[in-house]
Amino acid sequence: METVKIVRIPILPMHMVNAYLLVGPDGCILLDAGLPGSENKVARALAKERRTWKDIKLIVITHAHVDHAGSAAVIRELSQAPIAAHAGDAQHFNRREPMTFCPTGWFGRLFIKTPLMREPYIGFEPDLLLTERGEIPLGPYGIPGTVKHTPGHTSGSISIELPSREALVGDLVASGILLGGIMRKHHAIRPPFEEDPHLVARELTRLLDSGVDKFYMGHGGPLHAREVSRHVQSLMMLPGNPDPAFHSHS
Repeated sequence: METVKIVRIPILPMHMVNAYLLVGPDGCILLDAGLPGSENKVARALAKERRTWKDIKLIVITHAHVDHAGSAAVIRELSQAPIAAHAGDAQHFNRREPMTFCPTGWFGRLFIKTPLMREPYIGFEPDLLLTERGEIPLGPYGIPGTVKHTPGHTSGSISIELPSREALVGDLVASGILLGGIMRKHHAIRPPFEEDPHLVARELTRLLDSGVDKFYMGHGGPLHAREVSRHVQSLMMLPGNPDPAFHSHS
């Protein structure tokens, strides 16, 4: 099996916000672009791997929140790599509509009042736009794996699934205290914002059932399957479950 090195790029300290560089035998893929101004952190990660901007073959943006999409336009300009994203968030990427936020608790309600989440970023049109349940094979970009639609955090959330039983899932799940890895780094939590927790539970269950054993996320992590499965059970118990008979991966 071709090996892929997963390099975590800390956008904020203590893994509160992460981007990732996938280093493969035939090129690199950047998953998420961090807050505006994060291009220097990506450049340093490339340099540590003895790579340059030209080695990035694709930029995958998991969703349109500023801490994931904020530097995408600038990094596309630097690398000349296409951006892949989902049509469900397209009106936010190009800045035609402001992002909406559904807080999951007190921290999300507090966080939404800070300037950070509403910080403007340079709008862009994705070069590769997934629709509905579409997917993009990553082989042509130097990495064995697939980009798939994993809605629930936002309508356009996407993830990368690798044949190594690893997945990079953006904000489908988070870990730690408050945001990321301050404490309890291996404890799964809901991210500060989440549109549909029951849909998230279904997507995480699909990933678990497909054999994914290790989950990399935008805040904290990574997490192993057992802890993600425990989190799925807690999501399914939240009020409003449209299918109470649904049972998660165990």
